[in-house]
Amino acid sequence: MPPRVSVLQLDTDFPRIAGDVGCPDSYTGDVEILRIASASVSKIVSNQPDKIDMAPFERALQQASGDVIVTSCGFLSYWQAHLAIQTTKPFISSSLIALERLSDLYNPGEILILTFDEHALTSQHLGVFSDYASGIVGLPEQMHLRQVISENRTDLNADLAAQELTHFIATQQQPQHKHLLLECTNLPPYKAQMKHVTGLPITDILTLIEARSPGAITSQFL
Repeated sequence: MPPRVSVLQLDTDFPRIAGDVGCPDSYTGDVEILRIASASVSKIVSNQPDKIDMAPFERALQQASGDVIVTSCGFLSYWQAHLAIQTTKPFISSSLIALERLSDLYNPGEILILTFDEHALTSQHLGVFSDYASGIVGLPEQMHLRQVISENRTDLNADLAAQELTHFIATQQQPQHKHLLLECTNLPPYKAQMKHVTGLPITDILTLIEARSPGAITSQFL
């Protein structure tokens, strides 16, 4: 039986298409979506992660029944240790925690970190791996996908999002880049296109879930 995943999801209404951490089609088995009331994108995507109220996440964590528990926003990496000790289940706050492993393979500057908002992603989110901040690039404010997320729109043009993302990442890739790390959990639906354009291996929230609970993720999104 495939592992069951519990997702502590932000309080959002924008479409979560296949490949998104909050979409059931991303998984081979059941997924439990625990929506965190009032946890809007504007409140969680913050350059002051220590100011975020964790009480609603802590309560949801205790309710989660999955074999592995994850969040729907990479900006919660700051709270990894705090939340992980409150459950006996494997807990993944963000793809950014993969830097612990990736730092053994790549030097700062060799990892291109694609985030929702580069101005909000700080050294606090990277913890002891703050040297890797040199590789951070954020989605342009005028990009369709960013506007859909930030304005919580209910209409998403996935083809346009893919086109803009692949063009943008191609302009940001430099010869020294050897790996692509996707902070934003809404980016994996477009991973295949980005991999085709960059030729780089990619780490994201779904690959971390699969590494912890093999067989959990639909193969086309790995």
